[in-house]
Amino acid sequence: MIAAKANSRLGIIKRNFTYMDREILLPLYKALVRPILDYASQCWSPYLVKDIKLLEQVQRRATKLVPECSELPYEERCKFLGLQTLEDRRKRGDTIEVYKLLHGYEDIPYTKFFSLSTTGLRGHSYKLVVPDHWRTSLKGNWFTIRTLREWNHLPDHVLTAPSVSTFKTRYDRHKGYEQSNTGAIF
Repeated sequence: MIAAKANSRLGIIKRNFTYMDREILLPLYKALVRPILDYASQCWSPYLVKDIKLLEQVQRRATKLVPECSELPYEERCKFLGLQTLEDRRKRGDTIEVYKLLHGYEDIPYTKFFSLSTTGLRGHSYKLVVPDHWRTSLKGNWFTIRTLREWNHLPDHVLTAPSVSTFKTRYDRHKGYEQSNTGAIF
Protein backbone atom coordinates (compact mmCIF):
# COMPACT_ATOMS: atom_id res chain seq x y z
CA MET A 1 0.00 0.00 0.00
CA ILE A 2 2.85 2.38 0.85
CA ALA A 3 4.71 1.64 -2.39
CA ALA A 4 1.51 2.15 -4.40
CA LYS A 5 0.86 5.53 -2.77
CA ALA A 6 4.47 6.65 -3.31
CA ASN A 7 4.38 5.48 -6.95
CA SER A 8 1.16 7.43 -7.43
CA ARG A 9 2.81 10.63 -6.19
CA LEU A 10 5.82 9.95 -8.39
CA GLY A 11 3.46 9.55 -11.35
CA ILE A 12 1.92 12.94 -10.59
CA ILE A 13 5.39 14.51 -10.64
CA LYS A 14 6.24 12.79 -13.92
CA ARG A 15 3.00 13.87 -15.62
CA ASN A 16 3.21 17.50 -14.53
CA PHE A 17 6.83 18.27 -15.35
CA THR A 18 8.00 17.93 -18.94
CA TYR A 19 11.63 18.66 -18.11
CA MET A 20 13.26 17.02 -15.12
CA ASP A 21 16.71 17.76 -13.77
CA ARG A 22 18.39 17.38 -10.42
CA GLU A 23 17.25 20.78 -9.10
CA ILE A 24 13.61 20.04 -9.92
CA LEU A 25 13.38 16.38 -8.97
CA LEU A 26 15.12 16.40 -5.58
CA PRO A 27 12.86 18.92 -3.82
CA LEU A 28 9.73 17.33 -5.29
CA TYR A 29 10.83 13.80 -4.42
CA LYS A 30 11.87 14.77 -0.89
CA ALA A 31 8.66 16.68 -0.22
CA LEU A 32 6.07 14.45 -1.86
CA VAL A 33 7.36 10.89 -2.19
CA ARG A 34 10.05 10.08 0.37
CA PRO A 35 7.99 11.06 3.44
CA ILE A 36 5.56 8.30 2.49
CA LEU A 37 8.38 5.77 2.28
CA ASP A 38 10.05 6.91 5.52
CA TYR A 39 7.06 7.55 7.77
CA ALA A 40 7.32 5.50 11.00
CA SER A 41 9.84 3.14 9.43
CA GLN A 42 11.24 2.29 12.89
CA CYS A 43 7.91 0.61 13.64
CA TRP A 44 7.11 -1.20 10.41
CA SER A 45 10.54 -1.63 8.84
CA PRO A 46 10.22 -4.24 6.08
CA TYR A 47 12.17 -7.45 6.49
CA LEU A 48 10.95 -9.56 3.57
CA VAL A 49 13.20 -9.16 0.53
CA LYS A 50 10.19 -8.66 -1.75
CA ASP A 51 8.93 -5.76 0.40
CA ILE A 52 12.37 -4.14 0.58
CA LYS A 53 12.72 -4.38 -3.21
CA LEU A 54 9.21 -3.01 -3.73
CA LEU A 55 9.97 0.11 -1.68
CA GLU A 56 13.42 0.57 -3.17
CA GLN A 57 11.89 0.30 -6.66
CA VAL A 58 10.04 3.57 -6.05
CA GLN A 59 13.32 5.41 -5.51
CA ARG A 60 14.91 3.56 -8.45
CA ARG A 61 12.08 4.84 -10.64
CA ALA A 62 12.47 8.37 -9.29
CA THR A 63 16.21 8.48 -9.97
CA LYS A 64 15.65 7.39 -13.57
CA LEU A 65 13.58 10.52 -14.20
CA VAL A 66 16.75 12.65 -14.37
CA PRO A 67 18.12 12.30 -17.92
CA GLU A 68 21.74 13.03 -16.93
CA CYS A 69 21.97 9.87 -14.84
CA SER A 70 19.17 7.62 -16.09
CA GLU A 71 21.59 5.13 -17.69
CA LEU A 72 23.79 4.73 -14.60
CA PRO A 73 23.39 1.85 -12.14
CA TYR A 74 21.11 2.62 -9.18
CA GLU A 75 23.86 3.16 -6.59
CA GLU A 76 25.68 5.59 -8.90
CA ARG A 77 22.42 7.44 -9.62
CA CYS A 78 21.93 7.82 -5.87
CA LYS A 79 25.47 9.21 -5.46
CA PHE A 80 24.98 11.57 -8.40
CA LEU A 81 21.75 12.89 -6.86
CA GLY A 82 23.05 12.89 -3.30
CA LEU A 83 20.53 10.32 -2.07
CA GLN A 84 20.94 7.33 0.22
CA THR A 85 19.26 4.03 -0.47
CA LEU A 86 16.08 3.60 1.54
CA GLU A 87 17.64 0.69 3.41
CA ASP A 88 20.51 2.94 4.53
CA ARG A 89 18.01 5.60 5.60
CA ARG A 90 16.11 3.06 7.71
CA LYS A 91 19.36 1.95 9.40
CA ARG A 92 20.24 5.56 10.09
CA GLY A 93 16.79 6.25 11.53
CA ASP A 94 16.99 3.17 13.76
CA THR A 95 20.42 4.19 15.04
CA ILE A 96 19.25 7.73 15.78
CA GLU A 97 16.30 6.30 17.72
CA VAL A 98 18.65 4.13 19.80
CA TYR A 99 20.76 7.22 20.56
CA LYS A 100 17.65 9.11 21.68
CA LEU A 101 16.57 6.22 23.91
CA LEU A 102 19.96 5.81 25.56
CA HIS A 103 20.50 9.52 26.14
CA GLY A 104 17.03 10.25 27.53
CA TYR A 105 15.54 12.19 24.60
CA GLU A 106 12.52 9.85 24.58
CA ASP A 107 10.04 9.35 27.42
CA ILE A 108 10.60 5.58 27.28
CA PRO A 109 13.33 4.02 29.42
CA TYR A 110 15.89 2.23 27.24
CA THR A 111 15.78 -0.75 29.62
CA LYS A 112 12.47 -1.76 28.03
CA PHE A 113 14.42 -2.49 24.84
CA PHE A 114 18.09 -2.96 25.72
CA SER A 115 20.52 -3.39 28.53
CA LEU A 116 24.09 -2.16 28.53
CA SER A 117 26.68 -4.89 28.36
CA THR A 118 28.95 -5.22 31.37
CA THR A 119 31.30 -7.79 29.84
CA GLY A 120 33.48 -7.74 26.73
CA LEU A 121 33.45 -3.97 26.30
CA ARG A 122 35.77 -3.80 23.32
CA GLY A 123 35.37 -0.55 21.48
CA HIS A 124 33.01 1.53 23.63
CA SER A 125 30.99 1.56 26.83
CA TYR A 126 27.59 1.68 25.09
CA LYS A 127 27.55 -1.94 23.90
CA LEU A 128 23.99 -3.22 23.96
CA VAL A 129 22.46 -6.63 24.60
CA VAL A 130 18.86 -7.76 24.41
CA PRO A 131 17.21 -8.20 27.82
CA ASP A 132 16.98 -11.87 28.83
CA HIS A 133 13.21 -11.94 29.06
CA TRP A 134 12.84 -11.10 25.35
CA ARG A 135 15.35 -13.43 23.75
CA THR A 136 13.03 -16.36 23.09
CA SER A 137 9.96 -14.54 21.85
CA LEU A 138 11.35 -12.00 19.41
CA LYS A 139 11.78 -12.28 15.68
CA GLY A 140 14.90 -11.05 13.94
CA ASN A 141 13.32 -7.87 12.54
CA TRP A 142 12.13 -6.39 15.82
CA PHE A 143 13.64 -2.95 16.43
CA THR A 144 15.74 -4.21 19.33
CA ILE A 145 17.31 -7.05 17.35
CA ARG A 146 17.92 -5.28 14.04
CA THR A 147 19.63 -2.27 15.62
CA LEU A 148 22.12 -4.09 17.87
CA ARG A 149 24.76 -4.93 15.28
CA GLU A 150 24.74 -1.48 13.67
CA TRP A 151 24.92 0.27 17.06
CA ASN A 152 27.59 -1.96 18.57
CA HIS A 153 29.90 -1.42 15.59
CA LEU A 154 29.90 2.38 15.82
CA PRO A 155 33.04 4.05 17.21
CA ASP A 156 33.04 5.75 20.59
CA HIS A 157 33.39 9.30 19.24
CA VAL A 158 30.06 8.90 17.39
CA LEU A 159 28.17 7.46 20.37
CA THR A 160 29.35 10.08 22.85
CA ALA A 161 28.01 13.01 20.83
CA PRO A 162 26.56 15.73 23.07
CA SER A 163 23.36 16.24 21.04
CA VAL A 164 21.17 14.49 18.48
CA SER A 165 22.26 16.80 15.66
CA THR A 166 25.93 16.21 16.50
CA PHE A 167 25.27 12.47 16.59
CA LYS A 168 23.66 12.64 13.14
CA THR A 169 26.60 14.59 11.73
CA ARG A 170 29.17 12.22 13.22
CA TYR A 171 27.20 9.16 12.10
CA ASP A 172 26.94 10.48 8.54
CA ARG A 173 30.63 11.33 8.45
CA HIS A 174 31.52 7.87 9.81
CA LYS A 175 29.38 6.16 7.16
CA GLY A 176 30.69 8.42 4.39
CA TYR A 177 27.31 9.84 3.38
CA GLU A 178 27.21 12.87 1.15
CA GLN A 179 26.23 16.18 2.73
CA SER A 180 24.37 18.99 1.05
CA ASN A 181 25.51 22.60 1.16
CA THR A 182 23.32 23.17 4.23
CA GLY A 183 24.78 20.17 6.05
CA ALA A 184 21.56 18.16 5.87
CA ILE A 185 21.78 14.57 4.72
CA PHE A 186 19.77 13.54 1.69
